[in-house]
Formats: sequence, C-alpha cells, structure tokens
Amino acid sequence: MTNIDLGRPVQGDVVELILDDHRRFEALLRDLRDSSADRDAVRHAFATLHVAHAEAEEKHVYPALKRKNAVEDDEADHGVEEHAEGNEALLAVLELKGTDTQAFEDAVEELAKLVNHHITEEELTILNPARDEVGERVRAELGELFAQERNAQIDADCGSVENVRRLVAEARREGLLDDDEDEDDGED
Repeated sequence: MTNIDLGRPVQGDVVELILDDHRRFEALLRDLRDSSADRDAVRHAFATLHVAHAEAEEKHVYPALKRKNAVEDDEADHGVEEHAEGNEALLAVLELKGTDTQAFEDAVEELAKLVNHHITEEELTILNPARDEVGERVRAELGELFAQERNAQIDADCGSVENVRRLVAEARREGLLDDDEDEDDGED
C-alpha cells in the first residue's frame, strides 16, 4: 500500500470523480519527474491509482455510457486500449530498479505522454457526452459504483508490479496492444 493520499470517495457525480482522478494523475506525474521526491513511493501510488481508475471505468462507466448511447462503442473501446497502453508504459516504470537513472526518466516521459493523451481524449469524447446525455441521478449511481470498485481495487493493492504484469499480459492476449515497437518490421 502507499502512504500517498489517493482519495477515497464513496459517492458523487461520476464525471467529477473521474476528473478528480485526472488531476491526481497530473500531480503524481509531476512528482515522478521531481528528482527530490520519493519517486519509488510516487510510482507505486501512481500505479495503484492508474489500475484502480481504469478497472472501475471499464467495469462500470464505459458499459453504462454505451448502454445509454452517450458514447459510441468505438470511443469506449479506444479508452480500454489506451488503458492497456498506459499499463504497458507503467510496467516499464515499475520494473526499473532505480529511480535516478535516465532510463527511469525516459520511461516516465513515455508514461506521461500516454496518460496525458488519454486524459485529454477521455475528457473530450467520453466525459462531455456523459454530461450532456446522462442525467444527474444516473451519474450519481455510476459515481457510487465507480468509487466502490476503485476503492476495492486500491484495497487489493492493484498497483503491484505482479498485477500490472498480469494486466499487460491479458491485454496482449486480447489483442489490445500491438507489438510494433518491440519487433522489427517482420510479419506478425
């Protein structure tokens, strides 16, 4: 577990809860770039929040927004793919031994690029439609489900390197991650 406060909401408008997490991601990424910070604690906190947030969105938020026709299937599916890419970049950060190396800084830069892209895209293509197309009551119900799943994931230490490794392997099996970066231009 981590001693960095990740918040423990139990209810609220799901859009606002997701936005709160997005701001936490940005703060944690700043701390990961700060050489005077306890980067090891920060990377574990980031991992825990990233996995808990993504799992809660994929289990409750995306399916509900698809059922309500608030978002297109391909927008939600793209969000799931971006979570997988984020987990893959996160695994690279978690697997590095030291936090004061160029390799660590390069891995953090890649993670930040992917997460910031996802945050921007999700706020534009998923959260705006959720605000416009889904009523307050449903957003509150979704907020409660999102918070419960998020907190359960945090309690289960979902950001452990073993769990992130498992999630990345699962995403590969499901075809959510392409291995273009890892292979030369041969056939698949």
